[in-house]
Amino acid sequence: MYWLSTKNVVVSFPRFCSLALLLRSPACKYTSFRSSTLLLQQFEKSRCLNERRVLKGAGRMTKNVIELKNELDEKDLSHIMWWKERMQMCKKPSTVHLVKRLIYSNLLGVDPNLKNGNLKEGTLNWEMLQFKSKFPREVLLCRVGDFYEAIGIDACILVEYAGLNPFGGLRSDSIPRAGCPVVNLRQTLDDLTRSGYSVCIVEEVQGPTQARSRKGRFISGHAHPGSPYVFGLVGVDHDLDFPEPMPVVGISRSAKGYSIILVLETMKTFSVEDGLTEEALVTKLRTCHYHHLFLHASLRRNSSGLYVKELYGFDDQVTFRNVTVSSEKRPRSLHLGTATQIGAIPTEGIPCLLKVLLPSNCTGLPLLYVRDLLLNPPAYEIASIIQATCRLMSNVTCSIPEFTCVSPAKLVKLLELREANHIEFCRIKSVLDEILQMHRNSDLNKILKLLMDPTWVATGLKIDFDTLVNECEWISARISKMIFLDGENDQKISYHPIIPNDFFEDMESPWKGRVKRIHAEEAFAEVERAAEALSLAITEDFLPIISRIKASIAPLGGPKGEVVYAREHEAVWFKGKRFSPVAWAGTPGEEQIKQLRPAIDSKGRKVGLEWFTTVKVEDALTRYHEAGDKAKARVLELLRGLSAELQTKINILIFASMLLVIAKALFAHVSEGRRRKWVFPSLVELHRSKDMEPLDGANWMKITGLSPYWLDVAQGSAVHNTVDMKSLFLLTGPNGGGKSSLLRSICAAALLGICGFMVPAESALIPHFDSIMLHMKSYDSPADGKSSFQIEMSEMRSIITGATSRSLVLIDEICRGTETAKGTCIAGSIVETLDKIGCLGIVSTHLHGIFTLGLNTKNAICKAMGTEYVDGKTKPTWKLIDGICRESLAFETAQKEGIPETIIRRAEELYLSIYSKDLLSGRNETELEHFCLDTTVNTSGEVYNQLSRITGGTLCPKIESTNEMEVLRNKVESAVTIVCRKKLRELYKQKNTSELPEINCVAILPREQPPPSAIGASSVYVLFSPDKKLYVGETDDLEGRVRAHRSKEGMQNASFLYFVVPGKSLACQLETLLINQLPVQGFQLVNRADGKHRNFGTSDHSVEVVTLHQ
Repeated sequence: MYWLSTKNVVVSFPRFCSLALLLRSPACKYTSFRSSTLLLQQFEKSRCLNERRVLKGAGRMTKNVIELKNELDEKDLSHIMWWKERMQMCKKPSTVHLVKRLIYSNLLGVDPNLKNGNLKEGTLNWEMLQFKSKFPREVLLCRVGDFYEAIGIDACILVEYAGLNPFGGLRSDSIPRAGCPVVNLRQTLDDLTRSGYSVCIVEEVQGPTQARSRKGRFISGHAHPGSPYVFGLVGVDHDLDFPEPMPVVGISRSAKGYSIILVLETMKTFSVEDGLTEEALVTKLRTCHYHHLFLHASLRRNSSGLYVKELYGFDDQVTFRNVTVSSEKRPRSLHLGTATQIGAIPTEGIPCLLKVLLPSNCTGLPLLYVRDLLLNPPAYEIASIIQATCRLMSNVTCSIPEFTCVSPAKLVKLLELREANHIEFCRIKSVLDEILQMHRNSDLNKILKLLMDPTWVATGLKIDFDTLVNECEWISARISKMIFLDGENDQKISYHPIIPNDFFEDMESPWKGRVKRIHAEEAFAEVERAAEALSLAITEDFLPIISRIKASIAPLGGPKGEVVYAREHEAVWFKGKRFSPVAWAGTPGEEQIKQLRPAIDSKGRKVGLEWFTTVKVEDALTRYHEAGDKAKARVLELLRGLSAELQTKINILIFASMLLVIAKALFAHVSEGRRRKWVFPSLVELHRSKDMEPLDGANWMKITGLSPYWLDVAQGSAVHNTVDMKSLFLLTGPNGGGKSSLLRSICAAALLGICGFMVPAESALIPHFDSIMLHMKSYDSPADGKSSFQIEMSEMRSIITGATSRSLVLIDEICRGTETAKGTCIAGSIVETLDKIGCLGIVSTHLHGIFTLGLNTKNAICKAMGTEYVDGKTKPTWKLIDGICRESLAFETAQKEGIPETIIRRAEELYLSIYSKDLLSGRNETELEHFCLDTTVNTSGEVYNQLSRITGGTLCPKIESTNEMEVLRNKVESAVTIVCRKKLRELYKQKNTSELPEINCVAILPREQPPPSAIGASSVYVLFSPDKKLYVGETDDLEGRVRAHRSKEGMQNASFLYFVVPGKSLACQLETLLINQLPVQGFQLVNRADGKHRNFGTSDHSVEVVTLHQ
């Protein structure tokens, strides 16, 4: 099988490049898209001939080198030439100097004639060559003592991309060598993977070795772009950032269009999409950071991942799971132009849609999910489920989980390689417990069930709801049984007064607090016994000497001694300054002094003149270290065993983690949508009949009160428009009149609607379009040799061929890149074509001649952006109206942007000289009919009713607990309810109204957050600090206030109690009342003094005390 492979580097594509340019190969310009196998064979044949020529001309070689060359097969030749191409890209002077010393006769590029270049069997270089042959296109880093070293080609890569200096400087008589200290390995790997390289890491076998024998070595793992190196993570106490996985991408072409396959080596999954247009394919490549890109016509036959197995060294038994989602009934993926022009792909100068869909603190996996959903809109059924879920989320009144987000790729890799540490298991348990928390809550359980189908689409896993719940319960219980959790205290670090605390902290903290003691009781007990024995040995051998020194009266500069922790040597020794043991004969402690001997390190060398130890202390230290090593080994064995056990449940874990990612994304979107006063649209399937008549109200789009998505309606800065669209609009309007903004706003609202999200409007009816296409202004592409008009026509071709009667087509200022007469005719013909297709959409233009062409259209209607005459000047209103607008405001716009007055006046003279007759004869045609749209403003009564509905829900039943904090919370809730109800009865009795609002207290426990229904509502809250003191406050931004409180030191797990009231004034009154009344009831408040500085309530503590009773 023949392949064409591009460079395995992370690339970002220019915005307007065509697919042919993006995938262009220097050797064969367009070969990648031709299905002819003969052409590919010719390419391979010519390439191999060139490779042999290069190798034949490789200077003087010894016999050994010639023998090595003869042993190379075709694959090795291909790999060597691949590396040679990368060496030619090196730019740093130091790297260029090293490259000159390479010889391309072996995979390492090592010249055996140079110093340290010996490749004989048994040498380290030979061993590294064997490892390199297993993964020939990966940089090889080999552990040698305290360094990771690379030689030959790999050393050049380290110097060029990791910023390392070559070993031995730039000596010309030695092979290239470079490396990094063990502590800098992560940084070096990050530098290499960011540059697109994969790295193979070779570790040394730890433990003692026989004299004159080489340490054993093994491949411990790999680091790829998007897949970090995880070896040893099981034994550390910190987390590892896991980037978004990078797939291997393959592209082929058929009669249906382009086909793309994405293979994720970490997840062992693949997906295939067929029938893609060139624009859709470019969009996917633009948004996908891939590791390798392969172009081949027969790629579809390799969907099982055979070549990926070879690429990553997988066994044949490894299988890849198909996660392809059927494209049937799904809208087509967004074109690159559409995605960039609405900010679904962040683009400079374009308002970013992603930034307004979610709060600023919602990043990472939820943001990626929303982005992918926008770029690849779901089927109508899934979109309807997403919207139904969001509606339920909007009305939830109970507190919600924090939604722990764990990368599914991270889960798969850590469990597969048995490298999940206790931190990761705690996070997995948090994911499972939050699933179970949603299951046990009646309101959240409905949301959980609805999220099953979107999670299936996102993961390709179909899991039954009951199975998910049962498996989550089992896995959570299994982790709880094994892992040491917060709040448990049966694994304290050893403590003995005579021994520095840092010693035990450093020795025991790497393995204590990982697993429950019951699973390693004997190992833990042996460590405690060894620590006791060490303490006894130090007490018997060192303490008498120290006591004697302290008791002696000596002038300044006399002897000193103490027990000191030698961190570098992991030992506790006696350190004496100006101390000579022979001078202490005949004094108390003489026996102990005679036993002292110089302390030595692990290599048998004296540590220093001031360090001493004894045989008994050394034996106790050895026993303690051996016990600690056995305990650590047992702990790691248990953790790896749990990883192996949970790997059998990996599908459940992937599904649960992705479900929480989706839940967090949708809750965050609903919260932000409510804050911005967005609404849920009515989403309907779009049907069209041949005569274009509407059927059951489902064949048009109507958006009332539409506002630009990048403006915050809550701040009152947006202009609202109503779009009632049953056919194609031909839109005119002045420069700066809002045409482009209207098209972007409509496109964004329609896209959000078909994805199930909220839209920036007062109400909306949105059909489920099969595609949404937005074309804005075009730029030229010199690299493609195309003018801006050619680029525009190319995009018009894609739009026309892809549009159906179920599409939404939005074209801004059509055909403005060519001469007016022919451009007008092309524009008119395109409008006729779109009208015949029967799609909904807007075509905006400044080509007013289009209205004199006599277009053959049945349904297209004229719309305009309104203007008004104020103070002798024409100004835009940014309102969509009926009719045609021939006023461009070109002179006014030019003057506003600083064009000199003389140029403006001359332009007006030229304009009048040519168009004066047209102006006089067509004056009446330019008059526009203006109208205003009535908007409904919510009255205070409506706001009150809305808040009443929010607070009218029932609370979840409480579970009795002996937890002190929960008991305190229950008492406070009872007191708050009684105090506030009495106050409300008094207030509403004065107003002679029977509408008494309920006081429904909602608890926000640690790792929970307020529901979206609390956003924008006035609420009173009580904060419970860890010392059981209370803080009472009121706010209109409960989520922000909770986040602010928890950001303070020691308050991360603070819990809250809150209730919603109708209006800030009432909230202030109840806040002051609670500040004054709760201390009287025996509760401690940290802000008691705030009751004296409120505009409402009283600061008099002698007021009548409310009697608490049930």
